[in-house]
Amino acid sequence: MLKPVSAVNALVDALRQRVLSGEIEPGTPLPEQEIAAMYGVARPTVREAIAALVHEGLLRRERNRSAYVPDVTLADLDDLMLVRRPLEDLMARRLGGRRVEAAQAALERMALKADAPWSELVAEHMALHEALIEAVGSPRLVRLYNTLAAETRLGLVRLRDTYADREQLVSEHRALLDAIAEGDGRAAVAEHLSHSWGEA
Repeated sequence: MLKPVSAVNALVDALRQRVLSGEIEPGTPLPEQEIAAMYGVARPTVREAIAALVHEGLLRRERNRSAYVPDVTLADLDDLMLVRRPLEDLMARRLGGRRVEAAQAALERMALKADAPWSELVAEHMALHEALIEAVGSPRLVRLYNTLAAETRLGLVRLRDTYADREQLVSEHRALLDAIAEGDGRAAVAEHLSHSWGEA
């Protein structure tokens, strides 16, 4: 039973975790009445929580249809990487020779959470990449990158089986941060993105 005082936020967190862990499969409908009964909350609370997740891009809603998790296909992932690569290449060029403390902190949290639910690793992965983008100091780059955040998170759900050994995810990102700090970030970014999504 969720506490009424924070019912919407609690429900948003609970549903987000289920989506990002892969527990709710793409295309699965989320009827408001069923969600309300499952979590012991009122339907307006469910409606507000679903609206928040639709705004985040983690759910999609169409006319006369329950909200559902959109399916990010392999073709979608290829197109996503097509757009992400130049943004992260720009990041690597600007940050070459620097170590970004916030990205390093996200990496260390990721390492500590290697056995945690996949949704928590997704959160730290996103925090790491977003910290790198923000360190460039360009508000427009941040805005562009943020438009891809929801699809990137949903794409990472698809990768959970690729990273059965969670330490591989940690070691890849440690190598990426080391390469950027050493001034070799552009090649590392290209390899990192191609490697990760090519095995989806």
